[in-house]
Amino acid sequence: MKIQTIMVVGAGQMGSGIVQVAAASGMKVLLHDISMDFIDKGLASINKQLSRGIEKGGLSEARKAEILSRIHPAEQLEQAEQVDFVIEAISENMVLKTSLFQRLDIICPPMAILASNTSSLPITEIAAVTGRPSHVIGMHFMNPVPVMPLVEVIRGLETSQGVFEAVYKLSEKMGKTPVEVKDFPGFVSNRILMPMINEAVFTVYEGVASVESVDTVMKLGMKHPMGPLELADFIGLDTCLSIMEILYEGFKDSKYRPCPLLRKYVKAGRLGRKSGQGFYSYHGLK
Repeated sequence: MKIQTIMVVGAGQMGSGIVQVAAASGMKVLLHDISMDFIDKGLASINKQLSRGIEKGGLSEARKAEILSRIHPAEQLEQAEQVDFVIEAISENMVLKTSLFQRLDIICPPMAILASNTSSLPITEIAAVTGRPSHVIGMHFMNPVPVMPLVEVIRGLETSQGVFEAVYKLSEKMGKTPVEVKDFPGFVSNRILMPMINEAVFTVYEGVASVESVDTVMKLGMKHPMGPLELADFIGLDTCLSIMEILYEGFKDSKYRPCPLLRKYVKAGRLGRKSGQGFYSYHGLK
């Protein structure tokens, strides 16, 4: 399966990062979102990241221009009719994702592969709403995409071997290290990471230690580059809660029960870096 032109749906932090690495690997990339404003913000983010690469000395102006020349805004989802591959990077919401995949199934060429960047939702369930479940797969990038080398490649129940191999090779072409993962809630990364974060929140909730102390223990004692609560703020507390709820619902096991303090912070709008306040304060930071 030859993949030359791809569309990324979702111009947020994950989507724009995927666009950047895809364009840097030599592919033509269409970037779509629900409005031109969102697309423009995504393009501005990519431009900013590439400019930082120039400032650090790892990228030339010519290389930046070359990468940007391969990226094309796509205001209409119907432009997916010209692509070989679609990567969805929208909100972690099953209703939104299945609705999108139903539309893509109608628009895209019959042999086009439809991939989801979901961090925890079942690929098999997403694939089931299409007429091409053999051509639906999970491709879970890590944040920030241009920096993090891992991609979890998740087979749905019906994903064909040919599609799996094509996505595995595509991940390598993008400069990533693909790892095959079965379709279970949270896959590998979030099945391990999120309960650790949730337990860190419980540790604060139960008064065992302060936020700073918990993070210091994990950084100095376990050599984690970032403490679990600092990492939760970086990911977004709403995202952490959503994934914990998916794990709890998927496994029906009390060990995945979201901490009440995590729920309280999300209800209060304390979502982490993106809202300016989480377990730490980010007010005044750019």
